[in-house]
Amino acid sequence: MAFDRLIEGIVKMQNPTVAGLDPKLDYVPASIKDACFEKYGKTLEGAAAALFEFNKAIIDKIYDIVPAIKPQAAYYEMYGWQGVKALCDTIAYAKSKGMFVITDGKRNDIGTTMEAYATAHLGTTDVAGEAVDAFGADALTVNGYLGTDGIKPLAEICEKKDKGIFVLVKTSNPSSGELQDMKLENGNTVYAQMGEMCESWGESLPGKYGYSGVGAVVGATYPEQLAEMRAKAEHTFFLVPGYGAQGGGAQDAKNAFDSRGLGAIINSSRGIMCAWKKQGLTEDDFADAARTEALRMKEDILSTIGEITL
Repeated sequence: MAFDRLIEGIVKMQNPTVAGLDPKLDYVPASIKDACFEKYGKTLEGAAAALFEFNKAIIDKIYDIVPAIKPQAAYYEMYGWQGVKALCDTIAYAKSKGMFVITDGKRNDIGTTMEAYATAHLGTTDVAGEAVDAFGADALTVNGYLGTDGIKPLAEICEKKDKGIFVLVKTSNPSSGELQDMKLENGNTVYAQMGEMCESWGESLPGKYGYSGVGAVVGATYPEQLAEMRAKAEHTFFLVPGYGAQGGGAQDAKNAFDSRGLGAIINSSRGIMCAWKKQGLTEDDFADAARTEALRMKEDILSTIGEITL
C-alpha cells in the first residue's frame, strides 16, 4: 500500500518528517513576487506563479533529506483556479523529485460526492475514455465524522490506485477537546472511537510493515492522547501536526512511534517555510534556511526515537 512507500522513504532517509507547504504570499521573497508580477501583473495568476516558484525552491533544497510534502489546499484555493493550478504543479514537481505527497484537504462527504473527491485527489478522471490524473497526490486528509459512508469510496480507490488517507482523530488545535474528548456511552472518547474505526477501515488495506492504508491525524500538542492512540491503533499510521509553531516538541511527538521508530510522520509548515526569520538570514536565503531547519528537525526527532528500522 501507499504507506509502505512512505515508510521505505522514511527509513532510507532516517527522517520521519513532512514539510507542510502552506504558502502565503507574505512568505514569498520580494524578488520572486516582483518577477512574477512583472510577467503576469498583480493578479491571481501572478500570485499563483510566485507560490509555485517559492515551493519549487524549497523542494529543490529538501527532496534528498525529507521524504514527503504536505500542501494544504486552502492556501492555494484562496488564489482561485490559478492557485489550484499551482497546487497541481507543486504536487507534480515534488513527485518528479521522488517525494511522497499528502494533500491536506480534509474532505468530507458521502456516496458519489465522496467518490468524486477521491477520484480528483487520489484516482484518475475519465475524459472521453482517457484516464487522467487530476491532482495525483499519494494521500489525502479526510474528515471521518460522516462514518463509513464517507470512507468506503476512498478506501476502494486507495486499493485500486495504491493511495492512502489520513482520517482526523485527535487534532492539534486548542478547542479540539470540545467534541473529540467527549465520552460516549461505551466509555470511549470520540477520538478513541474514531481511532477504532480507522483500525477497522484499514483491515481492507493491509501493508507489509504492519500499517494499513488508513492513517490518522493525531496532534503532538496532546502527547498523552497521542501515546494512548499509538497503543490502541497499532496498525494505523499517524500524521502528526502541532510540532514547532503550534508548540509541540520532539518529546511530545515521540509518543507517536513504535519500538522500531515507525508509525508516524511529523509535520512542520511555518517552521520550515519561514526558517530564515529565526536563523537571522535574509528572505532570499529562505530555501537554504528551510534545508537547515529540516535537518535540525530530523536530528531533534531522531534523538528521541533512535534509528528507524523495518
